[in-house]
Amino acid sequence: MISSTILALRSEKDRMAVMACDGQATMESRVVKAAARKVHRIHGGRVLAGFSGGTADGMTLLERLEAKIASGGNLRQAAVELSREWRTDRTLRRLEAVVVAVSEEALFLLTGEGDVIEPDDGLVGIGSGGGYAVSAARALLRHARLPVVQVAQEALRIASELDIYTNDCVTLETVTW
Repeated sequence: MISSTILALRSEKDRMAVMACDGQATMESRVVKAAARKVHRIHGGRVLAGFSGGTADGMTLLERLEAKIASGGNLRQAAVELSREWRTDRTLRRLEAVVVAVSEEALFLLTGEGDVIEPDDGLVGIGSGGGYAVSAARALLRHARLPVVQVAQEALRIASELDIYTNDCVTLETVTW
């Protein structure tokens, strides 16, 4: 099992979406990679997507999401369709991952349980350090006047101090509109 920490923020005020992840990949009790890339640009770079869970499972889901966006051009519709397919398809049902996707249009958290969640505050974290990263980001957004890129970087660094499966090798991608 590979643990991850991924944080996604979508700011209408800054007209920007940010997705940040740590680089640590672990198997059981060992660190097997320190600079894994867990954030991906899809749909011509207009959508940022990441996953927590098995790598093959997560990549399969990202490929399906990208195909659904390409056929409909709409992240919201693609997220619902992927979730429906993930829930009902016998093969996909066995995939163990959680997916986050963000664009100019919206931010979504997708699960194999059929959930398509659009957070109220434009902020979501997944993986072992996701809760720590979200907590840190919320505090920074409320009490510091930092750009969302810096909020994401600092929130991941704070999560890395608290979660043993998260390191401070932060990869960050942005989409602006």
